[in-house]
Amino acid sequence: MSVLPVLLVVLPLVGAAAVALWPGPGADALATRAGVVLSGVVLAVALAVLGGFDLGAPGRMQMQTDVSWVAGLGLHVHLGVDGVSLPLVLLTALLVFACMLYGMRHVPAPGRPRALVALLLLVEGGVLGTFLALDLLLFFVFFEVVLVPMYVVVAVWGGPGRTRAAAKLILVTLLGSALMLVGFLVVWTQTGTLDMVVLAHRGGAGMSRGVQTLAFLAMGAGFAVKAPLWPLHTWLPDAHTEAPTVGSVLLAGVLLKIGTYGFVRIALPEVPQGARVLAPWLGTLAVAGILYGSLVCLAQTDLKRLVAYSSVGHMGFVLLGIATLTPVGVNGALFANVGHGLVTGLLFFLVGGVEERTGTTDVAALGRGVYVRAPRLGALLTFGAVASLGLPGLAGFWGEMLAMFGAFRPAAVLDRPLFLVLLAGAGVGAVLTAAYLLTMVRRVMQGPPEQIGPRLPDVVALEWAAWAPLVVLAVVVGLWPRALLGLTDPAVRGLLGAGP
Repeated sequence: MSVLPVLLVVLPLVGAAAVALWPGPGADALATRAGVVLSGVVLAVALAVLGGFDLGAPGRMQMQTDVSWVAGLGLHVHLGVDGVSLPLVLLTALLVFACMLYGMRHVPAPGRPRALVALLLLVEGGVLGTFLALDLLLFFVFFEVVLVPMYVVVAVWGGPGRTRAAAKLILVTLLGSALMLVGFLVVWTQTGTLDMVVLAHRGGAGMSRGVQTLAFLAMGAGFAVKAPLWPLHTWLPDAHTEAPTVGSVLLAGVLLKIGTYGFVRIALPEVPQGARVLAPWLGTLAVAGILYGSLVCLAQTDLKRLVAYSSVGHMGFVLLGIATLTPVGVNGALFANVGHGLVTGLLFFLVGGVEERTGTTDVAALGRGVYVRAPRLGALLTFGAVASLGLPGLAGFWGEMLAMFGAFRPAAVLDRPLFLVLLAGAGVGAVLTAAYLLTMVRRVMQGPPEQIGPRLPDVVALEWAAWAPLVVLAVVVGLWPRALLGLTDPAVRGLLGAGP
């Protein structure tokens, strides 16, 4: 039994309870500092997991804890980490810590920092539990733990349309969760186990093709809502736009990854025949999302809404990579997951910084010339944009490129001509992505002198502390992709049955 994965789950949950129940009139004043300390400790534990991880065997499930939970039903608290989950664990811990640092400077209206910090820690515990869980029911429990605190964050600290956005967020995702649970129950009734390691090793044995297709369709619907897959994405733009900055960062950087992680960890290895039947549909809808997200972004006049819709397109590349059923495509999907978390998380931070300084994210109302008005903020926003469009050498490039390589040569059981058409569609989407991001840079950063607005406060120390690690990692991962692919590739090949 390893204590580190347990600590990763327990520390933020206990910390959330402690912050929420802390007595005294000064508790609110101490809440943001407590959030930084607690999330910093969780990040330190995540780094300890990395330090203790056997990098020579990333395809093997490591640091496992397996304790009987409900003996009569054979349920276990089974936790562990491998090359698929480790990068997402580190990404989650880093982004939550960055959110806490940012929150020390700016707590959104109506204030109440103690409640906000407690909810963000609860989200962190649920997400980390989801990435570490190796029992299907435990995965579902953690999956659901995330929904309620995120709903409250949007509903209480969000923008003018927060009530509608929060309601859509929880209703749509709960429907997806119900379908996902049905898929899990189908697998359980056919196999007699909920252990994800055992089920992945069996590779669908004991389930007919029809049962596997039904299970993949049900659980895949739940994952697709969270991903989100077009046309199940409708909750995302409103939730992103209305959420406070820290909520948008965690929605984009962390919560969307739960759905795509579920496809890779659960659906592909456990019901592979169902995956083969439905992969062409998944790929088709993924490319539809890429094109739709890009075209909608071209029409946006609000910075935050543009970044929100960009996630539909970027996550389409992730889902396309998964749909190829190849190690190249799935590795690309996992790489794109991390790259999107770093870059889009940074973009939401920066757009939040612009909104804090100007009171708006409307492009026309912002005025032009952010380069001149706040040089460091403008430079960071431009960096985020070019990283998001997939500039070679930055984190956004490799994942989308590998996903398209996977579509060029999909699994042998799939229809290659169809995937070549999907590859062409994804390529058009990549061009459109560059178009809308460069247009945004031109409209916000540049302009004739007579259109440049007044000076703005530039980036301060706390913002540098929160944002600099994301910038550095976006560069490091972009220049040294092996750092990430060396972790994911052996684990992916094991899950897909492609050998060690």
